[in-house]
Amino acid sequence: MDTWEVVQRRYRPRVIDGPLNAALHAAAAVLIEGPRACGKTMTGLNAASSYVFLDTPQAQAAREIEPESLLHGAQPRLLDEWQLAPELWNLVRRAADAGEHRGRFILSGSAVPADDVTRHTGAGRFLRLRLRTMAWYERTNPGQVGTVSLAKLFAGERPVAGHEAIGLSDVVTQLLTSGFPALSDLAWTEALMMLRAYIDDVARSDLPRLAAFKRDPAVIGHLIAAIARSPGAGVSYVTLASDLQSVAPGINAETVAGYVRLLARLFVVETLPAWTPRLRSRARLRRTGKCYLADPALTVVAMGGSSATLLGDLAVAGMVFEAAAIHDLAVLAAPLGAQVRYYRDSNGHEADAVLTLPDGRWGAVEVKLGGLAVAKAARSLGAAVDQVDPAAMGAPSFTLVLTGTGTVATIDDHTVTCPLHLLVP
Repeated sequence: MDTWEVVQRRYRPRVIDGPLNAALHAAAAVLIEGPRACGKTMTGLNAASSYVFLDTPQAQAAREIEPESLLHGAQPRLLDEWQLAPELWNLVRRAADAGEHRGRFILSGSAVPADDVTRHTGAGRFLRLRLRTMAWYERTNPGQVGTVSLAKLFAGERPVAGHEAIGLSDVVTQLLTSGFPALSDLAWTEALMMLRAYIDDVARSDLPRLAAFKRDPAVIGHLIAAIARSPGAGVSYVTLASDLQSVAPGINAETVAGYVRLLARLFVVETLPAWTPRLRSRARLRRTGKCYLADPALTVVAMGGSSATLLGDLAVAGMVFEAAAIHDLAVLAAPLGAQVRYYRDSNGHEADAVLTLPDGRWGAVEVKLGGLAVAKAARSLGAAVDQVDPAAMGAPSFTLVLTGTGTVATIDDHTVTCPLHLLVP
């Protein structure tokens, strides 16, 4: 469907377009989930043949008189803001049971999920897709042939060395460019105001709609800021509770854990799980997840940062760049059906990300802001990979050092280095 005809906005291609098309060929209905304002409506419209916006007076009137009529239209039919008419979930489920056709409905809407019991009745009928904010590739290089492809790395191909590196200021500019589609073209001062409002809306509006929430919204704002200040750190609810004592005296780790779970259900916070392979040694594996905010620019805003902050403190810039790299890996790995995890053992060996395919293939990734750190990062990553038992897990398809200011090169048969802006699905 031409999105311009419907909402007077041109569609910007997304990595999820391919997986969405495949899902519509496999299932009767597809649910697009993700943080508010990440582009679910536009993505659904682009794939749909008809639509209904359930937040309009006409749709609400039809809902009161004959809710089944909302399902009528050319298929696939988009039911946008479906959570405003939660009974549609079961109506769609029954429609799926009554016919053999696939690709009939697309459901999209607020990140605030409906009741879990109702939603789980879609098992076997619905497929769920996760839409994240736009990756660097989607903002700057959609539809073009990139230099380093995750799919080709898994297939054993290695890129040709080359391409001029970009400077730190260019990397910082991208870190400050929001992946929320409506904000990606704004100047930083304008995006800053909108992202601050986004955090405020989560605390004041979204959480109360999701659960009984009686605390001052400032508590959630401080919690989001605390998570932003340590992206990639293992989740410690005790530490987060300590950070919140100034605004919520006496708050405990259990309460904070509940708030983080609510933020995860809103897709504002995403947890990176640990990879727990069989090892050669008896080292213990870290199993605690790591927390990241939904968008790297949101991370900068939540921590009170700016261009001057990132350029003046490279340790902070490195943390934000790692968050951006993990975010983009999750986006770009989706068409492969890959899961993104991290690895760390009790001997200090670690990999910032491990991509695992359904067929068991895997690749390990280390993230470094500066291109000059590649050799050291490659050795560290190799040491981590050597801990994994190849008899049980197989050898890695590749090891990748992902940089901000580096170039493309193949270091050895398995290790590749590539700047984030040249990474594609």
